[in-house]
Amino acid sequence: MICPERARRRALLFAGLVCCGLPLFLLGTSSDNDQPPVRVSSEVAWTHETVQLASRGDAFRGSLIGRQCGHCHGSEGFSSEPAIPNLAGVDRLSTWKQLQDFHSGKRGSPVMQPIASMLTAQDAADLSAYFSMLSTFPDPQDNRVFPQPMADPGKSRAAEKLIVFGDGSRGLPPCQACHGPVGYLKGAPSLATQNARYLLSQLQHFSDGTRSNDINVVMRSIAKQLSAEEKTAISEYYGAGRGPSAGEAHPALP
Repeated sequence: MICPERARRRALLFAGLVCCGLPLFLLGTSSDNDQPPVRVSSEVAWTHETVQLASRGDAFRGSLIGRQCGHCHGSEGFSSEPAIPNLAGVDRLSTWKQLQDFHSGKRGSPVMQPIASMLTAQDAADLSAYFSMLSTFPDPQDNRVFPQPMADPGKSRAAEKLIVFGDGSRGLPPCQACHGPVGYLKGAPSLATQNARYLLSQLQHFSDGTRSNDINVVMRSIAKQLSAEEKTAISEYYGAGRGPSAGEAHPALP
């Protein structure tokens, strides 16, 4: 049986050690084995050096490297398949980050991972520079499927609310705070000229954890709170060319 006085002294000693900042694990109260392994979502860190590297690509060299990209993403950066992303006019940092994540395996794709694995960081910067300079204006000679009409135009109001205002009751920021035009988060692409089916698939992947290369779990946290109807509405709204700032790239659209 433990003496009450000894127990009191031990308690005071324990309290003193904690107040002095001695880590609890040194006292045997926890173990490294009790902690889940740290999962790094992306190996990209937006340091000054990283931003400089991603921003200093050679667009001409990128055009030569990217000739094969046209098979899927279109010769002018607009895909003929709604499930494949458009790359024309996408911010350099965004394209560069995704190529780096494919390269490291932080973002999975049986198509893109083998391609990205052959690219150096400079190759990715050159490609990013090239695609960022491609025009987003309609060209009657290309094979783009953008924009695609909304299956249910009545859902546009719900999409507008989330894109422009977000939902404070759920802690959801507006889409345009990161994807423009109100603000741009480093590595977050503009969605104003993106295909609907591709956007929907990415929201679903973020929601179920299939895609997890978002730094600080931003998109996974947001997508998990969106209903299936909201995901569809947002995707189709952008895919129809109605997203904020889309009017500048597509002045003929209503």
